[in-house]
Amino acid sequence: MSQSDSFIDEVSEEVRRDRLYGYMRRYGWIAILAVILIVAGASWREYQAANQRAAAQAYGSALLEALDAETPAARAAALADVEAPEGGAAALKAFLRAGEQAGAEGADPAAVAETLNSVGSLQAADIYGQIATYKALTREGASAEERRIGFEQLAQGGPLRLLAQEQLALLDIEAGETDAAIETLRAIVTDSEARQGLRTRAAQLIVALGGTVSPETEAS
Repeated sequence: MSQSDSFIDEVSEEVRRDRLYGYMRRYGWIAILAVILIVAGASWREYQAANQRAAAQAYGSALLEALDAETPAARAAALADVEAPEGGAAALKAFLRAGEQAGAEGADPAAVAETLNSVGSLQAADIYGQIATYKALTREGASAEERRIGFEQLAQGGPLRLLAQEQLALLDIEAGETDAAIETLRAIVTDSEARQGLRTRAAQLIVALGGTVSPETEAS
């Protein structure tokens, strides 16, 4: 019986081995193809990453070279000629160029505002667009009505919401609307997202306008 069982086990093992080899011959190409695809995918990702690093380095070098010009006007002109990728990199160039335009002799506020406003149209640059809009609105040249419309839009939401509300309060002060300004400033002081510096400025303005701020609210 022992020899019979051993013989049966050997035959069964041989049958399983034959089946395994059969499966490998039939479906082994799938495993090979999967390995090839994995290796090719990893190589392609590394190739793309290398290209992105090279492009970023070339772009940074071009910006630095443009900023080496002697005068702000020359630097602004050189920056305009730098070809920028989309998104944050292009927004960075626009901010740099606007700064140089603003520092040039006989600076044109309209040209600075145009450069900053161009950031808002950049693809995938929402935050940069908001920053650019805010900077453009706080520069000379924009009318009170234009500033109010722009700041009201920014105050609807986003990272610059509270700063826009502060600017709206300042516009109310300019227009002699003291009560409206105090109401806006109190909303800033009680906002849980307001930073301490902004709360302090708002509280000081409230007091300067003749209003009051509760100690609990100011310290919160």
